[in-house]
Parts: sequence; structure tokens; C-alpha cells
Amino acid sequence: MKKKKNNNRQGKKTRPVKNPESAGKAGSAEEMNSTGEKPVGTEAAGSAGISAGGKPESAEAAGSAGKKKKKRKKKRNRVRTFVRFAYAICLTAFAVFVLLDTFILPSNIILAVRGMSDLSDRGRVVVTESTYEDNHIMIRISTDRVENTTVYIADVQISDASLLKTGLAGDAFGRNLAEVTSAIAERNEAVFAVNGDYYGFRQKGYVLRNGYLYRSTANTKYPYGEDLVVWEDGSFEIVEEGAFTAQELADLGAQQIFSFGPALVNHGEVQVVEGEEVERAQITNPRTAIGIVEPLHYIMVVSDGRTRESRGLSLYSLAGLMQELGCTIAYNLDGGGSSTIWFNGKVLNKPTTYGKIFEERVISDIVYIGY
Repeated sequence: MKKKKNNNRQGKKTRPVKNPESAGKAGSAEEMNSTGEKPVGTEAAGSAGISAGGKPESAEAAGSAGKKKKKRKKKRNRVRTFVRFAYAICLTAFAVFVLLDTFILPSNIILAVRGMSDLSDRGRVVVTESTYEDNHIMIRISTDRVENTTVYIADVQISDASLLKTGLAGDAFGRNLAEVTSAIAERNEAVFAVNGDYYGFRQKGYVLRNGYLYRSTANTKYPYGEDLVVWEDGSFEIVEEGAFTAQELADLGAQQIFSFGPALVNHGEVQVVEGEEVERAQITNPRTAIGIVEPLHYIMVVSDGRTRESRGLSLYSLAGLMQELGCTIAYNLDGGGSSTIWFNGKVLNKPTTYGKIFEERVISDIVYIGY
């Protein structure tokens, strides 16, 4: 009969157990595993570390946090996009309003005062394509070529200063009120007209029309501070806005004050130098000027420009022409696309802004001869 082997062979040392209690527990766990039951500690560990989907809970929590982070980021991006869009809309709306307020929307409107004339007896009226004559008005219009430019010259003589008038777009004073020269002339039953100083393009500068003071804010920036005053007797004078208030000029008997400029001729002498120009305008342009030979005898000139046919005039050339025509005082009115001469129901020149399309530009005011 064989003897059973002793597992604890004599002489073989066993590993010492550091913690008898934990060793006992481990042995107990092994015994329970051998019976097929789960140890309590193992079950707790499994329930704490495994999710229902079979993934470790720490991974699921990390995924959930990542999704929340992405959602928050998307929300922030949407808010930022909305704020930028709203800001862009506000900025665009403000810019549009400024442009509309500056160039289109009428504001500060005052009804115009029309010039009155007591001269009802016109006598026999004789009208041709280039002339007009009655008891109180005589107009002769001629054309000339000056420096490769067509120039229209109106020689005007009247019997009373009240026949030299001004008309306003829409029969009112205000910003952004504008009409073409021909429309204003026809409504005022003018005999002859040229464009004025386009007061509406500026917010400063004296505006006195037909004896009524509309704007008294001075503009001392050259060339606008140099004004043309038309007095009650029909005489002209060049004045500096800094030297007189608009009200003082009105009290002294001014009937019209134009504030474009500059003065071209004064006391018979040319007042501009070669190369001089209004602000940043090009040297040669369509032009409009008004001058006086003597009280009640006037010269009004309009030139074409900005085309192959007519390059336009410089201020210096315009001043020289006005002097040659006998003007003791001459003044530059608004030019460029505004320059228009109207007579007997027709526009005589070729108004143009860019040289390709010929049409009248809308303006604020005109100078005209009429009853």
C-alpha cells in the first residue's frame, strides 16, 4: 500500500503571510468561488465600475461631459454669430441713415419767398432762338469757343433790380430739396435761368434769397467764405462772411447772397491765379458764372466740359473771359454737372456729370430773369 505524498515536503519553506487576516479573507473568497458564488466584494466592485451598456462608468461620464462641452461651444458660437450679425445690421442701418439724411431726406424746410415785380406793362414781346426783348428785359445769347470748349454767353439788361431773382427747388428752403434747373425755371415762369450756388450741398454759408434770410451760419473755409451780395439797386459786391453777419447784410439792403465762390473778378481785376481750383475739383470743368458790367447790366456764362468736344474751363480762364466781357465784378457759381443754361423753354448747353450721359443734375436753386 502506497503512502500519500505530503504536500508540505520536509525542508521546503513556505512564503510568510504578512497579514493573516487578509489572507484568511482571500482564502475564504477562494472557498466561496469554488462553490460557484460571487464574493461580496467582487459584486460591489463590478456594480461600481461597469455601466449597463458594458462600458466603464468613467468613460461614459467623460463622453457625456464632452458632448455637453460641444453643445456649450456651439451655443456660444451661435450667440457670437448673432451678435456680429446684429452689429453689422445696426452699422449698415446707421450708414444708410447718414447717407439718406445727408443726400436724400428733406429736412429743416422753410417755404420760399418769391421775388415780386410791379412791372406789369411788358409792351411788345419779341422772342427768337437767341434773344428776348420787351419793355423791361433784353437778353442776347451767343456761343463761343474758348480753349476747346463751347461757351454760352448771356448779355442781360433789365429796367429794375427786382427782375433779377432766385428760385428754390420745391419752392422751399431745406436740406436735400432738389430739382433740375428747367423745372424750377418753368414753375417760376422765368424768361432766362442758370443754376445757382447749390446751397443744399453745404450746411454752412449765408443763404439770402429775394430778400429773405434762410441761413446765417458763416463758412470761413476758402473759397466758401467769399460771398456775392446783390443789393437793392441791382449792384454787386464781394464780401467776406467773417466781416459781416448775414443779418447785418440783410439790414443793409441785400436782396441775394450767394456763398459758393470764389470771386473771379473784383474792381475789374482777376482775383484767381492759374491752377487755382475749388477744393479737389479737376482743373477744367463745366462752369457757371455771373458778373456785372454796371447796375442792371449783367453777364451770365455757362461752359460745357468733360467731353471730347469740350474739355471745360479752369477758374483762371473763366475769370479772364468774364473780364474780357466787361465785368467789373464776377463770381463763380456751382459748376460741374450742375452747370445749366435755360432759355425760352429749352436747355441750351450739354449738362453732364461724367461726360457720357447728357442730362440735367438736380440742384437746390437757380438765378433767373423774370416777372
